[in-house]
Amino acid sequence: MNGQPTTEIDAIGLLCPLPVLKLQKALRGLTPGQQVRLLATDPASRIDVPHFCAESGHILKESTQQQETLVYLVECAGDQTDS
Repeated sequence: MNGQPTTEIDAIGLLCPLPVLKLQKALRGLTPGQQVRLLATDPASRIDVPHFCAESGHILKESTQQQETLVYLVECAGDQTDS
């Protein structure tokens, strides 16, 4: 994979748990190695996104902040459980 996100999720303005739920839904349709970029402004996403990745087996490749927007790059893992 060339590292380019397969899809981008705009969760700006959405509060917990919506950013993670949108991320989870997007990852269900991907194959291992494909990536999703999540844009969020909810401060709780700093905890929620890494926790979701740890629990589901997906890989948090990058976490950055651009002004008020938190940007997460998540890689779809294989052998997912539907948690």
